Amino acid sequence: MDLVMVLVLILTCLLLFSYWKQSSKRGKLPPGPTPLPIIGNIHQIDAKKRHQAFSKFSKIYGPVFTLYFGMKPTVVLHGYETIKEALIGHGEEFSGRGSVPVLQMALKGFGISFTNGDKWKKTRHFSLITLRKLGMGKKSIENRIQEEAQFLVEELKKTNGSPYDPSFISTCVPCNVICSIIFQNRFDYTDQVFVSLIEKLNVNSKILNSRWVQLCNMFPVLIDYCPGTHNTFYKNLTSIQSFLSAKIKEHEESLDAANPRDFIDYFLIKGQQENHNQQSIYTHENLTATLSNMIHGGTETLRTTMRFALLLLLKHPHVTAKVQEEIERVVGRQRSPCLQDRKQMPYTDAVIHEIQRFIDIAPNNLPHEVTCDVKFRNFLIPKGTTILTSLSSVLYDSNEFPNPEMFDPGHFLDAKGNFKKSDYFMPFSAGKRVCLGEGLARMELFLFLTTILQNFKLKSLVPPNEINDAPVYNGFSVLPPPFKLCFIPV
Repeated sequence: MDLVMVLVLILTCLLLFSYWKQSSKRGKLPPGPTPLPIIGNIHQIDAKKRHQAFSKFSKIYGPVFTLYFGMKPTVVLHGYETIKEALIGHGEEFSGRGSVPVLQMALKGFGISFTNGDKWKKTRHFSLITLRKLGMGKKSIENRIQEEAQFLVEELKKTNGSPYDPSFISTCVPCNVICSIIFQNRFDYTDQVFVSLIEKLNVNSKILNSRWVQLCNMFPVLIDYCPGTHNTFYKNLTSIQSFLSAKIKEHEESLDAANPRDFIDYFLIKGQQENHNQQSIYTHENLTATLSNMIHGGTETLRTTMRFALLLLLKHPHVTAKVQEEIERVVGRQRSPCLQDRKQMPYTDAVIHEIQRFIDIAPNNLPHEVTCDVKFRNFLIPKGTTILTSLSSVLYDSNEFPNPEMFDPGHFLDAKGNFKKSDYFMPFSAGKRVCLGEGLARMELFLFLTTILQNFKLKSLVPPNEINDAPVYNGFSVLPPPFKLCFIPV
């Protein structure tokens, strides 16, 4: 038997073994389309229209179904009631973080976003408490955001109404806010250290959402043995963590336990208190990973939302005009917008909510994982199974939001024009893994957008009906198409 025949025989055996393994697992899981060996159901899902594929599968198999991304089974939850039942009704069981090999190899089991178990619970609990101490949802952080908003206004005035790509500045602004919280620094937008940080964050975001990294997450063996952009991601992350390590060292040298200044100080103080605890989470590695999680999470989501918001305001000038009328009536020109104004600005509040609903920034959320064997809707989901929650199916529910494909602030207004809350508003997810920075993000969106619209008219380079607002689907999140606009001072 020649070498070719041996290789064919081995490959055939591997394929049959893979198919048998998948079939044996499927008996315990919810139904779903039949996977192919090795690749699973990848061939049946258009990455750019994944939410549409999930909707089609839900009509065939119900709101709980199984797909294979590669050889690994993933249970998909579709629809508000199903997701609510899982993430809130069975919050503890569905609170694990699903496997994301590229990130987990980079973070080595530290941090808050991609860890599990006791370490994750303690790190998240500490982070929530500390962010509240530092003023999340209170006046102190509001003042920081207002200050950054004024720096933003001054930067936009420098454009002199010329065509301008908002990508860079929309990254700088939220990054400065999170930096001021974690190590009490804000940077000038031309500071070379800051510019380098922003560039690495932007490059890494593109890499994480690339097809190559999605492939690496499905087949982790590629990470160790193949060249690719994931190596650039690791290099950039190492550089970012070195920058953060230097900040930690500065804090260690100037630490005053009686007067903590920021997130790093609170973490270091807690570490000193647990100095003799071998199981302590308050280590240099965990702090560095947590800070990198916070900088990336606190920058990237808001950057994308801000860019989308500007694009949609250009696309719908009548909406923009009504928001500016409300700002003029409630705030005027003599002072900066504040959070208290939101109560008197129902239309603006509705527009911001509709922007977040419409852009559907994380269509399928970050992957979850069940922490134990779970009986859910008459199915037995084994411990460790990856869970995808289709947030698109909630944000685009046609019963809750009539004509969900249309951008319409009326989705969040009642018949009298008052702001109307919706339980289906779930862009930050729900349950125990709900976005840590939700409160901060909501503050920033309101204050940044109202400050921009208080000071500028937005001018499109093309007629509104020619503006492309179709999201670009990439990996975990969506991005707006590239665009420029003019900021005309008022």
